[in-house]
Formats: sequence, structure tokens, C-alpha cells
Amino acid sequence: MKVGLLGFPQAGKKTFFALLTNRRAAAGGRAPLKEGEALEGIAPIRDPRVDALSGIFKPEKTKYAENTIVLCPDIDPKGSGAARTWLESARNCDLLCIVVRAFSSSEVYHPLGEVNPERDRSSLESELLIADLEIIEKRLERIGREKKSGQSPQQVLEENCLLKIKETIEKEMRFNALSLSKPELETIKSLGLLVLKPVIWAYNVDEDKLGATRPENTFAISCRIEEEIMGLENPEERAVYLKDLGVESSGLDRLNQAAYDALGLMSFYTVGKDEVRAWTIRKGSTAPQAAGKVHSDIERGFIRAEVIKYDDLVAAGSESAVKAQGKIQLKGRDYIVEDGDICHFRFNV
Repeated sequence: MKVGLLGFPQAGKKTFFALLTNRRAAAGGRAPLKEGEALEGIAPIRDPRVDALSGIFKPEKTKYAENTIVLCPDIDPKGSGAARTWLESARNCDLLCIVVRAFSSSEVYHPLGEVNPERDRSSLESELLIADLEIIEKRLERIGREKKSGQSPQQVLEENCLLKIKETIEKEMRFNALSLSKPELETIKSLGLLVLKPVIWAYNVDEDKLGATRPENTFAISCRIEEEIMGLENPEERAVYLKDLGVESSGLDRLNQAAYDALGLMSFYTVGKDEVRAWTIRKGSTAPQAAGKVHSDIERGFIRAEVIKYDDLVAAGSESAVKAQGKIQLKGRDYIVEDGDICHFRFNV
């Protein structure tokens, strides 16, 4: 899964990227990107269930689920649209995280002269949708030329779908859920339209604004606070610090998890002395599909899954105790894996 970081210059995107991926060299503009260049990095999704399981099994390795973070080029705050160097990178992402500057600082200039988060959000939304409209209009022009020699049912479906999206964007000029069928989505999949992607708005705020109420799909995160949290290696110290701030987890952890949830993903776990690991699957995946995430051979030769519920294991304190309580479940090919399941797959190839 790829999460694209987008926004105006000086909004905090590079710092977010550095914190999410532990690539501190990119923070604060100390490693400037070339014109039009995107930067990718891996962001672990901090999962307290992984930590708890590692505490029980004390494995040699602990592996969290991960997001791929794409730091896209800056969006032009003047809205000229002449060179949308960010567009190609954004189109190739599964989810967009749009960073809006909401912090005050005399040391960091704002390209539009003053900090105004709602103005910036509206401008960013318009810029992304205008980019989509241009793509749609070019495609419709091409369809218009092609249909002179006749249209296939697939081309008719694509044209009608594009006209529907175009009308909705022009009427609303904001990201709204579009009601499209699977066949319609398939016809326009290659265009990578931004309006069809899940969007999370991240407001980079001052420390004293962290507790402010925000609309749905909007997160308040303070880069300065997140840097301080990252500097605390001790989990107990982190917990105390977060409690003092009035939040349960760091903003970056919540943001990463929200991105995970927005795409309908979840985690199951494999455990042992060698490794405790979270695996990413789509909600509704069967046991063989989950097994295939571990290794294709396991899916191919799947026999059954031995499943332990996370809460049962934590309550019992060990795998042997869960077994003694008769709470290990044997599941077949039709079993739909649930979030938090701990799985051991039996297979034969």
C-alpha cells in the first residue's frame, strides 16, 4: 500500500516523511529533493498487539505491518497548474494524505504570506480536482474521436462514467464519495483519478491545538511533539508523555493506522521464538489467502489453520495455557480470517 504525502511548501511534509520512515536526514529540508522528484520510504505501523505478543514470546525478531510512504513534490500554492510535478506520484498511490499547515512560526515562511488552514485546504482540494478534470476532458476528447468509427459497450460505459464524475466534480468541487459500480471503476482504473482515492487531511498544528475537534478524516498532528515522542525509547515514558498531552497514541501512529483502515486492511499474526510478525490482508480474506501472504507454497498446499484469538492468548499468558484451555480453533479453507487472529498454518506441497 502506498500513501502519498501532498501539500504546499513549508507545510511539514518532509518532517512527516522523516518521522514516519525514520529517515531523519530528509527532515526540515536538509535533504532537498530535485525538481519533480518523489521520495519513498517504509513506515512501520506501531501495533500494541505486536508489542504484547513480543512480550509473551520474546522472539529474536519483531516485525510490524508497513505502509510505503511517498513524499510527493510540492503543489504550487499559486495554482498555476503549468507543471504539476506532483501529479504522477499521487496517481500511483493508493491513498492521499494531504498535509495542511496550521502552526504558527516566525522562522518558517508561508508561501501565501499568512497561515490560513481552511483557505489552504480549499485551494489544495481545488487543485487536485482540477487536475482530475483535465485528465477526464482529455480522455473524453479521445473517446469522441474514436467513437466516429463505432463504440464497444466497454467504451460506452467508460464515457458515461467519466461524464458522471466530471459533472459531480464541477458541481461540488470537493472530495465526495462517488457511487460507481465495479465495471465502471474497472474501465477508468488506468487513469488513476485522485477523486477516487481515499483522502486523509493532516493538520500540522501548534502544541496547544492538539486537542481541538476536527472533522472526519482529519487529524491534528504537531511535528515538534512527534519529534519529541520519537526521542523517547522507553514505552512507559512515551505513555506518560502522551497522557500529559491528553492523547492515547502519537499522531503519526494514528495517521498510519487510519491509512491502513481506509483501504479496508487488517492484521493477523504469526508467533514463535524466532519471530512475532503482523501480516497485512484485506478484510474478508480466507485462511488460504492469508497463508499466501506468508508464502505462496503455504497457500498452494493449505490443509488447515490453527487459530488463537488475541484476547485469549493474552489472558492465558502463553500458547500452552491457551491449548490447555481448549481455545485453539481448527479452521478450514472457508474460514474468514478476523482482525487480530494468531494463525499457524498446516500445509503440504
